[in-house]
Amino acid sequence: MDILEAKNIVKSFPGVKALSGVDFSVRPGEVHALMGENGAGKSTLVKIITGVYRQDDGEIFFNGRSINPGSTREAEACGISTVYQEVNLLPEMSVAENICLGRQPKLFGLIHWSAVRKRAVAALKRLELDLDVSRNLAYYSIAVQQLIAIARALDIDCKLLILDEPTSSLDAKEVDELFTVLGKLRAQGMAIIFITHFLDQVYQISDRITILRDGSKVGTFETSTLARLEMVGKMIGKDPEQVRDMDKKRKLRTSAGRDFLRAEHTGRTGMLFPMDLNIRAGEIIGLAGLLGSGRSETARMLFGVDPPDSGKLIIDGKETVNSSPGKAVSHGIALTAEDRTATGIIPDLTIRENIVLALQARAGILKTYTIKEQHALADTFIKALGIKTPDADQLTKHLSGGNQQKVLLARWLAMNPKLFMLDEPTRGIDVGAKAEIEKVMAELCDKGMAMLFISSEMEEVTRTCDRVVVLRDRRKIGEIAGEQISIQSIMNMIAE
Repeated sequence: MDILEAKNIVKSFPGVKALSGVDFSVRPGEVHALMGENGAGKSTLVKIITGVYRQDDGEIFFNGRSINPGSTREAEACGISTVYQEVNLLPEMSVAENICLGRQPKLFGLIHWSAVRKRAVAALKRLELDLDVSRNLAYYSIAVQQLIAIARALDIDCKLLILDEPTSSLDAKEVDELFTVLGKLRAQGMAIIFITHFLDQVYQISDRITILRDGSKVGTFETSTLARLEMVGKMIGKDPEQVRDMDKKRKLRTSAGRDFLRAEHTGRTGMLFPMDLNIRAGEIIGLAGLLGSGRSETARMLFGVDPPDSGKLIIDGKETVNSSPGKAVSHGIALTAEDRTATGIIPDLTIRENIVLALQARAGILKTYTIKEQHALADTFIKALGIKTPDADQLTKHLSGGNQQKVLLARWLAMNPKLFMLDEPTRGIDVGAKAEIEKVMAELCDKGMAMLFISSEMEEVTRTCDRVVVLRDRRKIGEIAGEQISIQSIMNMIAE
C-alpha cells in the first residue's frame, strides 16, 4: 500500500499552469527520485504535499486518509517532513536546540532542557550519530549539519521524508555517508522522496523514478529497468525519431582563431570538479548538460563571481586570476546571467540607462557620459539589435521579454568584449526573438568575438555552436566539434 498518493493534482499561477493533473505515489521503505528540468513542476508538487501551496484540484491521501495541509506544521502533524538544499537551521544555537526548536518539551511552563538534550540524542541515535548536542551547530561540517537537519525532520515521528537537493554542497565521501543513513532509514520502512539533478546519485540510491516535464507527469519507472539514455530523453522531451530529424539540420561554421581563454585543470571545491577548457576567438562554444550539471557554475567561475581555487586560467596568453567580475571585465569578458530579471535588467531604468550601466561602471566616477552620448550609444544598439521601442527613454519593464534580453546584450556589447558568455539568453522569449538573438551571436562571432553559449535546449546548442563541452554532475565528461555535434551524441555522453 502506498503511504502517499496524490491524484490528479492541478495548480495554476497567473499565466502559468504549474501542474496539470499529476498523479504521484510513494511506498513505505522506498527512495523515490523526483526528476525534471526547470519548470517541470517538482517544487510546486512538493510545496502542495507539504502545505506551502493549496492545489486547485485533485486530492492527497496519506496513510490511507485524505489530507489537505494548509501549512508545513499541519503537514508535519501528518508525518511529512522536508529537508531543503540549504540547511535552514540556526548555526549559533546548539544541536539540541536546533533539533527541538519550536517543539521543546516543557516542565511547569518552562523549557525542560534535560529532556531537550535527551530527545536530541535519541533523534541522532536513529541515524547512528554520536554527537555532543550541547555544541553549536556551526561547530560541525555542512555534511553533519545536513544529517542534523534530517534528525530534526525525524523528531516528529516522520513517515515521509522529502529531501530537496540534499547533496548539492557535499563531496563524494559525504554523499556516501548520507546514502548509508538513507539506506538504514529505508530498511526501517521510511518513505523518502529524493529530489536531485545528479544522475549518478539517482541510480545509486533510488528504487523508483518519477519524471515531470512542463507541469505534467511523463511516467513512473523502476530505476533498475530505466536506461539512462531513455531517462534523459524523457526529461528533455525528445524521442529518438525527433532527435534524428533535428540532427539533420546541423550547419557547420568556419574555423576559429587562437585561444582567447584557456582553463587548465580549473575548478572550485564543492561547486565544480577541475576541468580543461579553451575558448577561441571567432568561435561559439556551447555548454550542454541537464539542470545541475554545472553549466552556469562554469560561467560564474570564469567570470569571477565564484573564483576558481584550483588550476590555471590563461587569458590572452597571460596567466591570471579572475578574482571578481570587475577583474574579468578588465580582461574583456562579459556575462549575461541566467535570470535577467534578478541579476541583469533593472526594470525601472530606461533602455538608455540600462545600456550605459556597465560602460559607466568600468569608466568609474571620474568619467561620465553626457545624455547626448548616452542617447547616441543607445540608439546605435536599438537599431543594430532591432529593439522594438518608441525611443531610448522607454522604461525597460514595459518591453517584452525578448526585447529586455536584447537590452541586456546591448549593455555588454557597448563594452566591446573579447569574450561574451551568454547563460540562457533565449529563455522565456518567443521564436522570432530567439532567431534574432542567434543571428546577432553569429554576426559577432564572424567579427572575431569569442562566445560561450549556455542553453537547456539542446537543439539550440547543436544549431548554434562550433564546439560543445558536455557536463554531468558538475564535471566535464567530454567534448564534440563540427559534424560530430548532434543531440543524439550529447544525450549519449550524458547517459554514459
